[in-house]
Amino acid sequence: MTDFGRATTIGCLFLAALILPASAWAGTRPTIAEQIAKAYGLDSFEKIEAIRYSFGLKLPGVNISRSWVWQPKTNQVSYEGKDKDGKPVKVTYDRSQLDSAPANVKDEIEPAFVNDEYNLLFPLHVYWDGADVQDMGMQKLPIGKGSAKLVVVKYASDGGYTPGDTWDLYVGPDNRVKAFAYHRGGANPPKLVVASWAGYKKAGPLLVSTDRRGTADGKPLQFGFSDVSIKLVGSDTWLKAK
Repeated sequence: MTDFGRATTIGCLFLAALILPASAWAGTRPTIAEQIAKAYGLDSFEKIEAIRYSFGLKLPGVNISRSWVWQPKTNQVSYEGKDKDGKPVKVTYDRSQLDSAPANVKDEIEPAFVNDEYNLLFPLHVYWDGADVQDMGMQKLPIGKGSAKLVVVKYASDGGYTPGDTWDLYVGPDNRVKAFAYHRGGANPPKLVVASWAGYKKAGPLLVSTDRRGTADGKPLQFGFSDVSIKLVGSDTWLKAK
């Protein structure tokens, strides 16, 4: 989930929950979880062959940029960024073969991928992951003015990178997230992230928020996504978010 602290060696400052395969998506999801996920492209996700995007993060003293291509059906990931010493790194790996992957893939790149993919697609994970989802009714936004429906997403205290994480999603009438407050379940900081969700774009059927701004444990925070594109099954054309 939001693990802005899981992998400090690569500046992974936000999310890190366990991404579950389709076979693990069991049970009945709450209606609100399905409504949110559908607004972000749930019904057409199986048509997506690949997702390409860059993740950027700015905190005081921190400026991170890294790029990904993820093929959900095969779970192949291509990464381009820098290692902890600032040296350029390019690597492609199979997420189902992590046990035999190089140490930098297992310990640095894969946690960074989980972080960034979770941030990009969290509204879908609300439906996919089987977390406890509760509709708490209309509440004041945690940042900015106005109010929205508060949907609390609580992860179990065991399993995942940061067990016990809680996401407070503030959802508009169009089922788009307007803002969120993230409460980290683990012991490492930051323990609280609050940010608005803006810069909405669509890449084919996929809806993404590209601009998130707020605070991490009271310090200014800006993160988001650029160069978001998707490739549909059977096509060689990248559809750019716009």
